[in-house]
Amino acid sequence: MMTERENLLRVVRFERPDYIPMVFHINAACWHHYPLQALEELMGQHPMLFPEFEASARRVELTSDSHAEARRSFIDPWGCTRDTTEDGIATLVTRPALPNWDDWPDFLPPDPATSSGVGPIDWQQVEAGFAAAIDAGRLARGGLQHGHTFLTLSDIRSYEALMYDMADEESRLWELIDMVETFNAESVRRYVQAGAEWMGYADDLGMQEGPMVSPAHFEKYLKPSYGRLIAPARDAGCIIHMHSDGDIRQLADHLLEAGVEVINLQDLVNGIDWIEDRLAGRVCIDLDIDRQAITRFGTPEQIDALVRDEVERLGSQEGGLMMIYGLYPGVPLANAGALMDAMERYATHYS
Repeated sequence: MMTERENLLRVVRFERPDYIPMVFHINAACWHHYPLQALEELMGQHPMLFPEFEASARRVELTSDSHAEARRSFIDPWGCTRDTTEDGIATLVTRPALPNWDDWPDFLPPDPATSSGVGPIDWQQVEAGFAAAIDAGRLARGGLQHGHTFLTLSDIRSYEALMYDMADEESRLWELIDMVETFNAESVRRYVQAGAEWMGYADDLGMQEGPMVSPAHFEKYLKPSYGRLIAPARDAGCIIHMHSDGDIRQLADHLLEAGVEVINLQDLVNGIDWIEDRLAGRVCIDLDIDRQAITRFGTPEQIDALVRDEVERLGSQEGGLMMIYGLYPGVPLANAGALMDAMERYATHYS
């Protein structure tokens, strides 16, 4: 049987993998919400999804927020004040780092030699981790911090101020973009130097309906940075993965033109019909399974039907499909178990 590494490469390259890669993440907040024993029982019953499971292990979706605590503000490496309302749930910026351009002359970025943009990073440990992953039959996966460009700019200035900056063609915005890009570029360089074979560029760009930034502004202000950040990793042979929550249909072509090879997008928000028509067979799809409707409020039978439909319409024997789900508080455990069952069942649909 193929190693995880060999199978994943075949999926991305449309070279007939053995199975569809399936990832089930349990957000840190779930450990405060569900009974510990119930979660661990589900994990133990699904060895394909949790091959390294041991009782009391913690698998979280956003490691940077795994210790996020309600009612405890902190300042991130860019100088933004952050808070969360629930332990383990991703923080929100409650005070931007640069609300007034008058403070721009004194504004400084984090040091990429010691910071990932969200917290400390040890590049020697990164390199050692890559070597260990390869030895274990996995890919050496690196990636910029979640929200590397657009969300970072939004956090530093605030979303509303950033939209005005773009509309007003604020000259200092270009300087801020250059600062953020320079920080990210050095991180990319260090990941490549450490031996990365896969580079992630996660940056949430979509709302429930439509993108958070107009296609024209994305093309003008963000796409050039995306391209320059992706190019060194792609030239080094890395697989380029991009995640975005929300409706990104109007931006998808721009992302592919910037060099994205694996696109991680939400299923029902973007629409299975649209994904099938515009992306299936053209680019590797890392499908983010619904967290808003069917898995939250549907039946186990509806969950099984959803996964089967997505596998049949977006996958093929040639490859080009992987799937991922993030469990958050509020989803019935019976539905979580049904989804785990379906993901394991249909992973070998084309085998």
